[in-house]
Amino acid sequence: MANPLSKLSSGSPENPFPFGKYHLLGLIARGGMAEVFRAISPADLDHIVAIKCMRPQLAKETRFVEMFIREGKLALLLEDENIVRTLEIGRSESRYFITMEYISGRDLTQLLRRCQEQTRRIPVPHAIYIASRVCRGLHYAHTRTDDEGRLLNIVNRDVSPSNVRLSYDGEVKMLDFGIAQAMLKFTSEIGVLKGKFSYMSPEQIRGMPVDARTDIFSTGILLHEMLTTEKLFRADSEFDLMEKVRSADVVRPSKFNRRVKSNLDTIVLKALAREPVDRYQTCEEFADALEELLVSYGFQPEELRDFVRQMFSSEYALEKSETQACLTAPLGDGHLDSDMAEIEEDLLQTPVPELEPVIMEPKPTVEDAPIPMANNKLLVWVILVAAIAIAATAVIILFLKGA
Repeated sequence: MANPLSKLSSGSPENPFPFGKYHLLGLIARGGMAEVFRAISPADLDHIVAIKCMRPQLAKETRFVEMFIREGKLALLLEDENIVRTLEIGRSESRYFITMEYISGRDLTQLLRRCQEQTRRIPVPHAIYIASRVCRGLHYAHTRTDDEGRLLNIVNRDVSPSNVRLSYDGEVKMLDFGIAQAMLKFTSEIGVLKGKFSYMSPEQIRGMPVDARTDIFSTGILLHEMLTTEKLFRADSEFDLMEKVRSADVVRPSKFNRRVKSNLDTIVLKALAREPVDRYQTCEEFADALEELLVSYGFQPEELRDFVRQMFSSEYALEKSETQACLTAPLGDGHLDSDMAEIEEDLLQTPVPELEPVIMEPKPTVEDAPIPMANNKLLVWVILVAAIAIAATAVIILFLKGA
C-alpha cells in the first residue's frame, strides 16, 4: 500500500496516472481541504469526471473522515439538474475521495472577479436566472426524502460564490452540497472559516440552530453581489465582519446599479431580512418570485451560455482542447484496489444519518443569542487585552499619585 502522506501525481492527458479504477488527467484545483482532478475510467471513455481527493493530513482525523463519508452519502441521494451529482465515495491507496460529474465552466467567484477586472456587471436578468437556479437546487435538497418518505432535513449552510458552478453550456449547478456540513464543522475547528463569514445568515453567525431559511439569506447575498459587483458584507477585522452580518443592515442594490428596478429591490431585501420569519419561508417561494420577474425580460438560458463563453473566451477555447485530449488519452485497463472495494461496501451498509429536524416556525429575536464557538477565542483575547490595559492604567495612576 502506498504511503498515505506521499505526493499524489496529478497525471495528464499525455501521461494518465492510475488511481483506483480511474486515471487522473490533470489537476483542476487545490485548496486547504482537498485537491480536485480530472479523471476518466476505462469502463466509460465517453465521460470525464472530477475526483475530489482529501488532503492526506486531514485523513488522519478519524472524525473528519467519518463526517466526509456520512455527508458524502447524503450527496449521493441528490439527483437534481441544479446540483452537481456525486457519483461515488471511496478510498484508494489510503486516500479518501468523492467522484462527481465534471462540469466544464467557471464558478461564480471567478465570474464576479472577471467582471470587476473589466469594470462590468453581470446583466440583471442573468443574475436573476442564476439565483433562481440556485433556489431550485436548494429547494430540492431541502425537501428531499428517504425511501420511506421521511424528510432528510438537509440544509446546505455553505451557499457561496465558489460553490456555484456556471457551465459553458449555460447550466447553473451547486457544488459540494452533501459535504458542506462536514467541511464547515471541521474548518470551524481549525480556524479557516473567515472567508465564509461573509455568506452566513445572522442566526448562523451567532451559532443558533438553523433551518432552510439560512440558505435563503445566503442566496440573497449572492444575488445582491451579482447585481452590484460588490461584496455585501466586508470589514477590516473578523469581529467587525461578524457584527455586520449579525445586524444585517442591507442597502438596496439599486443604489449601486440603476438597472435594478424597485420590484427586484423588494425581492432582494425580503430574502435578506434579519429575522428568518420575515424572509421567504421556502426557496421555492423565492424562486417563484424571481422567475415571475424574469418573464418581463424575455430571458433565455442560452444568453447565460453566451455571456460565460464571452467573459472567458480564451479559457473556453483551452477547455475544449483539454477536454478532447482527455477523451482520447491512452489508458490501461485500470484496477479496483481492495481499499476502494472495502469502503464502498461500508457505505452500502451504513444507513443515511439522521439530521436535526428543520424548524420552520417563527423564531424569537436573536439579540441575546450565544456567541458562536468560532469566535470564542477572539472574545477571550479581547477581554484579556482589556483587563491588562485596565490594570496597567491603575498602576500608572498609583505611581503618579505616589510621585
